[in-house]
Amino acid sequence: MIGQLGDNLVLVTWMANPWRGDRFEEAWAPVAEAALDYGATAYAFYRDKEERARFTQLAFGFDTKLDWERYWYSDEVVAARERATGLFQVPIIPEWQRLIGFGSRALVPVAEWASGPTEAS
Repeated sequence: MIGQLGDNLVLVTWMANPWRGDRFEEAWAPVAEAALDYGATAYAFYRDKEERARFTQLAFGFDTKLDWERYWYSDEVVAARERATGLFQVPIIPEWQRLIGFGSRALVPVAEWASGPTEAS
């Protein structure tokens, strides 16, 4: 297991239809976050800065592919895809991957960042 993330990762590449990227971003951001409610240890949802129609959804830490499918095929996510129909291109093919390595360099100690700015005495 790679730290708290787990060693499983699901990657979904989305392509928004022309002039629909902003609407797709608004519609899908809370759905991507909902992966946490189904067992993901972390998630990320990115929008490409150069190809503004390309989005990447990552879900970390599902123990099994079945756990991911509980999220992907849940009533909540299926309904969200139906509501977003016309905003993105199909097919959408989730990719099940194994996380080999992950790292970060915190610029601010995590405890300090999490508690927010402090007032000087």
